[in-house]
Amino acid sequence: MTISPLIVFDLDGTLVDTAPDLVGALNFVLQREGLPLVPVASARTMIGAGARKLIERGLELEGRVMSVADIDRLTDDFIAYYKDHIADASVPFDGLHAALDTLERQGFRFAVCTNKLEGLSKLLLAKLEMTGRFAAICGADTFGVAKPDPTILRQTIVQAGGEVSRSIMVGDSGPDVGVARRAGIPVIGVEFGYTEIPIADLKPDTVIGHMRELPGAVTTLLEASARH
Repeated sequence: MTISPLIVFDLDGTLVDTAPDLVGALNFVLQREGLPLVPVASARTMIGAGARKLIERGLELEGRVMSVADIDRLTDDFIAYYKDHIADASVPFDGLHAALDTLERQGFRFAVCTNKLEGLSKLLLAKLEMTGRFAAICGADTFGVAKPDPTILRQTIVQAGGEVSRSIMVGDSGPDVGVARRAGIPVIGVEFGYTEIPIADLKPDTVIGHMRELPGAVTTLLEASARH
């Protein structure tokens, strides 16, 4: 039996523009601590390493140092608030559904590998009516490791019924490029995500600026790997 090729996506900043709701949750906890709100535009590059890191970065903006216990408390409160507001303003990136439809017709299957918690990832995709698109949805707590540890990507591929040798990673930041490199699979970078370092500088195999470019990028990558 031939195993279908698999495309593994990061979630925040790759599949879905989640910045408005993530920053909304961050501002909820910051405001309660008497700290200024963070504008969505300037906070976009702070997203991608999980809720706790986002809070730590938000505190750093104001030069605020808090104890581990206080950050634990803020993280719990952030997650509780975010869970209730997870899809208030979050939307799939433009062209995503059409790109997935095209790739599905070409025989590809899809999975999600994110540093977001698995439960939150599944909740978000359910709210956006996208769950059925993915053979596996795996988060930082699914296997006990986060990107760029290659275990999370390899195990996501296994859970989706794929093979490492027939998989491609798509992401928007350093952990995505890093996990793909360590797992030994090609990686496509998206320019519209959340990263302090421009995605092209992280040297993925190819870069796209819009989801409409994804099917062509996948084809080009597969052709290049077939020649090697």
